[in-house]
Amino acid sequence: MHLTIDSEYQTLSEVLVHRPGNEIDRLTPYNKKLLLFEDVPYLEEMQREHDVFTRLIHESCGATIYFFEDLLGEILGQQELLQLLMREALTASRLEHLTADLLGVLSVSDCARALISGIKVREVRGKLGNQSLADLLDVAFLIPPCPNLYFQRDTAAIVPGCVLFSSMKLPERQREANMVRMIFENHPLFRDKIKKSYPPNSHNSPASLEGGDIIILNEKAVAIGCSERTEEKAIYHVAKNLIASGSVERVYEVHLPKKRNFMHLDTVFTILDQNKVLTYPDAIQSVQRILLYTRKEDGGNEVHIKRQHVKDPLREILKREIPGLEIIGTDKVNQEYALREQWFDGANVFTIAPGKVISYNRNKHTNRALREFGVEVFEMPSSELSRGLGGPRCMSMPISRIPVG
Repeated sequence: MHLTIDSEYQTLSEVLVHRPGNEIDRLTPYNKKLLLFEDVPYLEEMQREHDVFTRLIHESCGATIYFFEDLLGEILGQQELLQLLMREALTASRLEHLTADLLGVLSVSDCARALISGIKVREVRGKLGNQSLADLLDVAFLIPPCPNLYFQRDTAAIVPGCVLFSSMKLPERQREANMVRMIFENHPLFRDKIKKSYPPNSHNSPASLEGGDIIILNEKAVAIGCSERTEEKAIYHVAKNLIASGSVERVYEVHLPKKRNFMHLDTVFTILDQNKVLTYPDAIQSVQRILLYTRKEDGGNEVHIKRQHVKDPLREILKREIPGLEIIGTDKVNQEYALREQWFDGANVFTIAPGKVISYNRNKHTNRALREFGVEVFEMPSSELSRGLGGPRCMSMPISRIPVG
């Protein structure tokens, strides 16, 4: 049976996460922007916060938690995968010619750490004795670290009937998505359950698509944000594949402002229950336009889809797709507090079961509004994890949920 998820709110069964590690300690005030990170967090506190996050998941719904670093290490025993991922990582620094040399001196576990945390010239100069290192500074990275890796939602999404692997907008982050894809396609837990719908096999440079822009509205409808990280062309390919396969009947293309606080659709709204949605009024009102993909009734053998503008605002579309909808907003919250909590991904809660969510404790006004609507909120500490500007949903990639019905 293929991996498939048909809701955002049913009880979580399996989830993929990454516990922040030494890649975070590679960040400095001088390189953080080059490494696509917002700040310089305190690693030990970040790990304590993440441990609370995973404990809450396990204790509240009993889900199986897979850790990215464990799964990666398990597939790197396959020599061809190890060589492929190490060559790709070195290519980022134009040092792919060192692949064989590094594989000759690093163990499999060393390579796994290097793929996540990076590796500097000074850490292997004595081992390699290679003249090609002579012109490289000791502090230079042979393999750059992946400090954003704890945002596992960015890398892929499982939707009705298939898996969508991300084509990252920023080339520096593509290795993250590629490693996740390698895990799913090669780990014995998943490799026989994969039905890939994106990216197309025929495209060397597919249009960008990121998992945070993908939200399952119901068993037959998916919304995809057209954001600063996901392009229209990618949404078209996904819509065509999903509709042609019969996985869904409707795909909505939701255009967002190209701004940092609207990076993905899940910063605008998240689904909490069969009929409850959390949003920020300013965010949902900032949606610029919406298009709908459906199957074209043409009677031919090949499936064709049509794309049409939807005049209704996002709020009305959600009401149509989610019967009995209750929208939980922050209308009554002081505007300054609302802006602060939107910046720290207040709407980006992680739904672990119907009406049960994990939320940052710093977003106290949002959490109060959720409780007033009958949602059970499990709060987690967030002083360091939030520095990457992503919420609990961003940090989790569900692999399976109990099916609807």
